Amino acid sequence: MATRIWYGGSRLQHADISDKLKALLVIAAKVQRGGKNVTAADVEHARNIGATDMEIHDTVLIAAAFCMYNRYVDGLATTQPRDEALYRERGKTVAREGYVAVSKTYLPAEPVAR
Repeated sequence: MATRIWYGGSRLQHADISDKLKALLVIAAKVQRGGKNVTAADVEHARNIGATDMEIHDTVLIAAAFCMYNRYVDGLATTQPRDEALYRERGKTVAREGYVAVSKTYLPAEPVAR
């Protein structure tokens, strides 16, 4: 693979994941740079090592959606906490209690009238 993306602090080709997942992550990384960066050869390679058309489709869709969400959040000039410990704790809480329960801590109890 000519594309080199980082995964968990090491080069993707050395990551302890399947070749199929590596091929799908290469496609996702190319979508991140721009959808037209994904080539027929990328798709063919993913198919040749077992990726289905649905898995390739979902990879492109999810990568594109995350790009859109990131641009949306950036466009709203939002800020994020810098303390990584906060994210680890939040993840544990969400895993334990679920998104709905956690969301109740910061959403109004009643819908706001417009």
